[in-house]
Amino acid sequence: MDVEEKQKRSNSGYGLGLITGILMSALVVCGIWAGKILLDKGPTKEVAVTGLSKDDSVVNSETLSKMAAIERTVDDNFYFEGVTTEDIQTGIYRGMLSALDDKYAVYYTAEELNSQRQSNEGVYYGIGAYVMMNAETETPYISGVIMGTPAEEAGLQINDIIYAVDGTSTFQLTLEETTALIKGEEGTHVTLTLIRNGAAFEQDVVRRKVNNPTVTSEMLDEEIGYIAISEFKDVTVDQFTEAYAVMKGSGAKGLILDLRGNPGGLLDAAVSIGQQILPEGLVVYTEDKGGGRVEYACDGTRKIEMPLVVLVNGGSASASEVLTGAIKDHGVGTVMGTTTYGKGIVQKIIQLSDGSGIKLTTSAYFTPHGNNIHGTGIEPDVEVEFDAEAYYGEESTDNQLEEARKFLEKKLHG
Repeated sequence: MDVEEKQKRSNSGYGLGLITGILMSALVVCGIWAGKILLDKGPTKEVAVTGLSKDDSVVNSETLSKMAAIERTVDDNFYFEGVTTEDIQTGIYRGMLSALDDKYAVYYTAEELNSQRQSNEGVYYGIGAYVMMNAETETPYISGVIMGTPAEEAGLQINDIIYAVDGTSTFQLTLEETTALIKGEEGTHVTLTLIRNGAAFEQDVVRRKVNNPTVTSEMLDEEIGYIAISEFKDVTVDQFTEAYAVMKGSGAKGLILDLRGNPGGLLDAAVSIGQQILPEGLVVYTEDKGGGRVEYACDGTRKIEMPLVVLVNGGSASASEVLTGAIKDHGVGTVMGTTTYGKGIVQKIIQLSDGSGIKLTTSAYFTPHGNNIHGTGIEPDVEVEFDAEAYYGEESTDNQLEEARKFLEKKLHG
């Protein structure tokens, strides 16, 4: 997802955050694999910020005493100036969540939480590129570029590896930290050090307000409609509903649903779109740490009646995989492209009473047939590798899209 979450940290603030992170890492142990967010917007109560917890809690007299000793040591010895009490407190909260070893876990200040909500509404300030983390190399890369944005104007391409942001190496940074460095105030510039086809280069990009049309559509010819969903936001459901109606009203007899490079987003949005095309039955279900199960179902009254091809790739993650998995399990469409990212866990944002909040992994999700694709992804029914040379060459040919079109033409005409 493009440039979300935290504000850029100063070197001094980072040092203190690291100290507190190390402290809390020694106190909390857990293990969860990480990737791209799938956010459950289900109702959650506001959690009060209160005083000390019970004696066996992480927050007890012993840890408080040690933290006070570290604070005194920092005050007496730390070379850099300009670090505020608020900086240190925020570092402590971030350190507690970083100790979970869950790259999805994030602490938001009140300002950051509000920015996150605005992003979910489809508006933010950035460059207009989707950023994902390679699961094997743990390096960030461009997974998609929004049309008409600074990223497109600067010539950023899918699969460009982000080596550094304004000179700060992305090595060992989380996805949240990398995108936070890219995001900034409107009109400011960010310099990305990119690696493309083994060659490194720098690209300056100006930040500005990005109104993200998460759904684009067109009739490819008189019979085949095309709908692309770039990510799942609050606005996506209405945008898809309108685009789908236009395709049917334009006489589409076959449909291509393009989820390539879609990093995911809101679970509810993916479910709502699934309910517009799936037969009666499950769309997806989740299970939490206590075994509690939540089912998301479809009544089947709007089941798609035309041949459907779903285009996916390694950048299709999270909510994209929820929708793809449901379509595949119900047999209402053909999945084409390459294996998806493989993220089968769900996060929830919980607001604290002081306006701040935390994002945590709270459950795993399963396709209608009971498959959890975490770490493995969804294999396409028809594998078609992407031809980058043809796409970025003079012909600008999207070979995967062309294969999807040919597949539907054969379905329609034999």
